[in-house]
Amino acid sequence: MVTANFRYVVFAIILILVIALVGFFLSNVEAFLGYGVWIIGLIIFLLIISNFDVIITLVDYQRLVIYRFGKVNRVGGPGWTFVWPGIESYTQVDLRTKTIDVPKQEVVTKDSIELKLDAVIYLKVKKDHQSVVNSVIEVEDYVEASKLFVVASLRDVVGSMELSGVISNIESINIKVKQNLENISKHWGIEVESVEIKDVQIPETVLEAMHEEKAAVQQKLARMERALAHKAEIEAVKEAASGLDNNSLTYYYIKAMEQMSKGKGSQVYFPAEFAKLAGAFAGVGPAKGDSNSKELNEAKELLKEYVDKAVKKSELKQASKNKSTKKKSTKKKTVKKKVKKKKK
Repeated sequence: MVTANFRYVVFAIILILVIALVGFFLSNVEAFLGYGVWIIGLIIFLLIISNFDVIITLVDYQRLVIYRFGKVNRVGGPGWTFVWPGIESYTQVDLRTKTIDVPKQEVVTKDSIELKLDAVIYLKVKKDHQSVVNSVIEVEDYVEASKLFVVASLRDVVGSMELSGVISNIESINIKVKQNLENISKHWGIEVESVEIKDVQIPETVLEAMHEEKAAVQQKLARMERALAHKAEIEAVKEAASGLDNNSLTYYYIKAMEQMSKGKGSQVYFPAEFAKLAGAFAGVGPAKGDSNSKELNEAKELLKEYVDKAVKKSELKQASKNKSTKKKSTKKKTVKKKVKKKKK
C-alpha cells in the first residue's frame, strides 16, 4: 500500500507547483499559456498517485496477485510494485504460517460416548507464484475452508473409533486428519504443516467408570500376585520338607515345644533319658551316624510318651478346676436357700 509519508511528499510537491504556477501566471500571462498544459498534466498525474494505490510497498512475506481487466496478469512483491490505476486491481496474500483455532466440537464415538474435541491447524501459502495465484483463484477463503473441513474430518474419524481407541491413538488421528486436508487442498496452493488435537473432554460419569474399572483390574492383579507368592511358598516348604530325615523332624519338634514353653505359666520338663536323644542329635554315643538305631527310636518313643502325658495332665488340671468352680457355685446357692428359710 502507498505509505502516508509518500502521500505527504506528493501533496507538498503539488502545493509548491500550484503556488509557483499562480506566481508565474501573474508575472507573465503569455508564457503561462505556452507551458500551462504541461504543468496541468503534471499536477493531474501527482493527484492520481496521491489518491490511488499506484506504487505499493510490500514486505518480504507479502505478495500481490495483480489483475488486468479482470484476468490474472502477474504476481508482485516483495518491494515496490506499480499498479496501473483504473485498468488493474490486486489481492494481497500473506505467506506467513497461520494458526487456525478450530472451535470445540461435540463428537459421538462408535460406542455412543459424546466427546468434546478442541483442535488447531497450522498452514501457510507456498512461495512460488502459481501457489500464490491458486490461493486466491482456486478457493474463496482457504482459512475458513480448512477449518470447516477439519471439523467434518474429525467427526468422521473419531466417530468410527471407540473411546479407548481415541484416547490411545491421538497421534494417528492427527496424522489422518492432516492427510485428508492435504488431499482436498492440493490445488489451493497451501502447505498443511500440522493438525493437532489440543484437548479431549470426557464426561465425568465415564471418567469415574474408567477409574473404577482400572482400580478393579489392579486389585485383581494384586490378588493373583499374592496367590502366586503363597503357592510358591507352599511349594518351597513342601520341597524342603521332603528332604528332611527323622533327626531333622525331631529337632523341629523340640523347637516347637521350646516355643510353647515361652508363654507365662508354661514349663516343659525333660526326663533324664532325654539325654540319650540329645546325644544322638549331637552325634555322641552308639547312635552316631545311624538315624534308625535302637537307642534313638527308644528316645523318640520316650519323648512322644512324655508329651502325651503332659497334654493329658494339663487336660485333667483344667477339668478339676472346672469342677471346683461348679462346686463352689452350688455351695453358694444352698447357703442362700438356707438363709432364706431361716428368715421365714
